[in-house]
Amino acid sequence: MTRCRLCGSAALASVVDLGATPPCESFLAADQLDEPEPAYPLHLRVCTDCWLAQIPPLIKPEETFTEYAYFSSYSTSWVEHARTFVADAVQRLALGPGDKGAFVVEVASNDGYLLSHMVDRGIRCLGIEPSVNVGAAARDAGVPTLTEFLSPDTGSAVRAEHGPADLVVANNVYAHIPDVVGFTQGLRALVADDGWVSIEVQHLLTLIEENQYDTIYHEHFQYYTVASAARALASGGLALVDVELLPTHGGSIRLWARPAEAAGEPSRRVADVLAREKAAGLQELSGYTEFSARVAKVRRDLLKFLIEAAERGETVVGYGAPGKGNTLLNHCGIRPDLLPYTVDRNPYKHGRFTPGTRVPILPPEQIAADKPDYVLVLPWNLRAELTEQLSFVHAWGGRLVFPVPELSIVEVASGKGTA
Repeated sequence: MTRCRLCGSAALASVVDLGATPPCESFLAADQLDEPEPAYPLHLRVCTDCWLAQIPPLIKPEETFTEYAYFSSYSTSWVEHARTFVADAVQRLALGPGDKGAFVVEVASNDGYLLSHMVDRGIRCLGIEPSVNVGAAARDAGVPTLTEFLSPDTGSAVRAEHGPADLVVANNVYAHIPDVVGFTQGLRALVADDGWVSIEVQHLLTLIEENQYDTIYHEHFQYYTVASAARALASGGLALVDVELLPTHGGSIRLWARPAEAAGEPSRRVADVLAREKAAGLQELSGYTEFSARVAKVRRDLLKFLIEAAERGETVVGYGAPGKGNTLLNHCGIRPDLLPYTVDRNPYKHGRFTPGTRVPILPPEQIAADKPDYVLVLPWNLRAELTEQLSFVHAWGGRLVFPVPELSIVEVASGKGTA
């Protein structure tokens, strides 16, 4: 990487180098285990001119998202998060139902997990989802979905056919596109001149503060503060007017933006978060210099735990096969000798193997069958949801292990969790 993808500056400074890993969602079938597996550098840098944190665009989105392994609806808490967002947005923006009511577009709409709530309310909507398989699942669920990547041309075509959108939603996608300027121009093409854009993306502030380095992977091309996000929005003719701090994904920001000509002054919340980011040193290199050392400690602590458990004859298995888990497994060099398998609720992943580390992925019922001493929870961002789901491990004295922000071993209370 020689130039910042947002401002074009050559002033890029290293934040953390995680070596080379395969793409985090390239799960392997059994017949691929003897084939070569490409790995790509995973090196986070920050532009010291506009302060956008970014990795090199070594993998094209088409290579990841044409056939995709992640289905949002398999996370109960995420579906509930979407339902709450829809209810709040309908009230906040007075979105009405019917052909003459509001029109809502979601970009990267996945399997319809969010727009299904719009459909239930009778609000006209359209999903734009590049992944063929998950887009088909959305259509099967009754959510109108266009299989495309968003570009200025796509945005203009949708607007010409369906009219301008009163609300454009882009949750957990603004980090996934290397052409941040073109994507933002696509958002502007979709939204009405007096409409709204809502974007949810992980907050770089919490990523740094909470050691969330496993959320760095090749699908995520950039990592935003509110300050850098405002600059990115402005590149496409949008202005930031409000921000909410969310607990999702370990700490996210919900950005509310409007076309610049209709935006008005930003809210007090924007100023407050900008002040927090400045106080954390994220507008200067001092805020980034210690991150690499803290990442190294997470790796050492987790490996020490797994090695000592193995030497004691104790069993450790995984729960979940998220993208972040594959960054962690590859960075730590964890293979089946230390983690014989992980489980996942998504049937698409059953019988496959994690990229790079080749850990088998099994159905969740395997945990109850084997009664391991420890369950390493890879989607740590769903800690509350999964602690409840996995409460059944209490029956044989099993414990949960969370690797981030620091190693935490939890004795779960007896409850109604199920595999």
